[in-house]
Formats: sequence, structure tokens, C-alpha cells
Amino acid sequence: MPIVSNFFGIIIYMYWREHHPAHFHAKYGNDEIIVEIETGKVTGKMSPKAISLIQEWRELFKKELLLDWNLAEERKNLKRIKPLE
Repeated sequence: MPIVSNFFGIIIYMYWREHHPAHFHAKYGNDEIIVEIETGKVTGKMSPKAISLIQEWRELFKKELLLDWNLAEERKNLKRIKPLE
């Protein structure tokens, strides 16, 4: 489970060779969600505030997330993405 970024207690990660569509996982406390990179569709439950922060970050770094998704599909090392500040 390579960690891609973390901010405000939120951990963003991807797995190698995942199913489509391109997505990432986010964990905050005991809550976990899956977020589609292109659409922002969320599966799972998390506080609205945390989801809002994750969506803001996703929009800022969509290009980098897609690059990491491609690396994950090839089982290559992922690149860290800047946190939300």
C-alpha cells in the first residue's frame, strides 16, 4: 500500500494493479473511502469536511494522480504528491 500523500490526518494511498476506473484510497481515523480520480465519485463513508479536503486536493493534483495510477498499474514506485496546505 504505497502512500501517495498525507495532510490534516488524511492518508492517501494506492494499491498496485488495481481495478478500473482510476482511483485512490483515503483513510481518516477509522473511516476509509475510494475516490475516482477523474470524476471525484466517492465510495464509502467519511466526514463531509474530510471529503471536501480530499476533493480539493484531487482537483489540484489530478494530473499527478493519473501518473501515479499508471505507475501502480506497472508495479513501479509511486511518486509522492504534495499535501494540501
